[in-house]
Amino acid sequence: MHNEPLAFRMRPKNIDEVAGQQHIIGKDTALYRMISKGHVPSMLLYGEPGIGKTSLAYAIAGTSHLPFIALNATVSGKKDVEQVVAEARITGKVILFLDEIHRFNKLQQDTLLPHVEKGSIVLIGATTENPFHDVNPAIRSRCGEILQLNRLEPDDLVVLIERALLDEDRGLGKMKIGMNDSQIRKIAEGVNGDARKALTLLESIISASDEEEGKVIVEDWLIDNLIGRIGLVGDKKGSHHYNLLSALQKSVRGSDVNAAIFYLANLLEIGDLIAVSRRLLVMAYEDIGLAAPEVGPHVLAATEAAVRLGMPEARIPLANAVIEMCLASKSNSAYKAVDAAVKAINDGKTGDIPLHLRDTHYAGAAELGHEGYRYPHDTPIGTFGGWVNQQYLPDKIKQAEFYEPVHAGEEKRLAGIYERLKEFRKEK
Repeated sequence: MHNEPLAFRMRPKNIDEVAGQQHIIGKDTALYRMISKGHVPSMLLYGEPGIGKTSLAYAIAGTSHLPFIALNATVSGKKDVEQVVAEARITGKVILFLDEIHRFNKLQQDTLLPHVEKGSIVLIGATTENPFHDVNPAIRSRCGEILQLNRLEPDDLVVLIERALLDEDRGLGKMKIGMNDSQIRKIAEGVNGDARKALTLLESIISASDEEEGKVIVEDWLIDNLIGRIGLVGDKKGSHHYNLLSALQKSVRGSDVNAAIFYLANLLEIGDLIAVSRRLLVMAYEDIGLAAPEVGPHVLAATEAAVRLGMPEARIPLANAVIEMCLASKSNSAYKAVDAAVKAINDGKTGDIPLHLRDTHYAGAAELGHEGYRYPHDTPIGTFGGWVNQQYLPDKIKQAEFYEPVHAGEEKRLAGIYERLKEFRKEK
């Protein structure tokens, strides 16, 4: 009887047993060849939970036959790091696997980094957070490889499940289990690319199944029931959450309704309604903008309704907002215009405000020359309202143009007005 979970027992013993991640550790990769020949570089492993970061570290250690020590940065202190350093002095070289490496503090770094730099400690760090955002530069600079792992494909998980069913030492091979190929495939496709969840689910299914004449009989309804209780990968603060927000915005920008709704559903299942509402409102003005100016107020109303309703009803107004944004005409001209103006200011391309535009609501303004402003409303121009031909930008940048209209949707009409006003100015 095993005490350890199946997912722990089935960790690969060497790099040939690694499921998936062939872009990193496939036989035609440089990393595979280096490790096979005994050279293990320090590296960072980045990816979502359950996709094999820890397993890959154990597999590398198993192939290299180097002493292996695993620590978690959230609970390890300076004493733990000093023990690793002491082990390295005795053995000559040791692999340190440091999970949650983005939580590594400066005191631990100061103790460890010199030994990583000279090669007596091979550091394999694992993180679910973007290492370029959350891992200390001192650590990154000493890790020659920053490897991003992907969720496993169903075919990879099928191999992993079948291996667990057949392995008599570490897996379930000593049991008689009645499970067919379609049931294995259903597990593989129902865990969102998470190897740990696949093996945990398999173990739960076997333990919950009935036995008949010494054989475990797995039923489809039980698989469906347990798959339905598996949570999504990600949380409100992790990198995956921000990747989902990014994917949602890019799908709306690309007018892909189905992808946008999919990422919206993922985000709502994670549960951060405020962050989703905020991003949707930004998108309405950043990506739809002047091409469909009515969309902004629509999205504001939808997000306010969603916050007031709460989940699960909040999904309804937000789905309306996402689909409307996907199918709306799009323009980013407004935010590009203000960004261009900010850049000009930061580059020193500015000047004095023209005298006739300065404040005159005080005695003595005329003595300072703050006069000459002409009130546009006093000069009607067709159905446009009022307009006069006078200078508004400082002299040094009076010819600057920050706004470049996009000829889409309602902005096509606005662009026509903009171009006509430019022609009027040239007649001055």
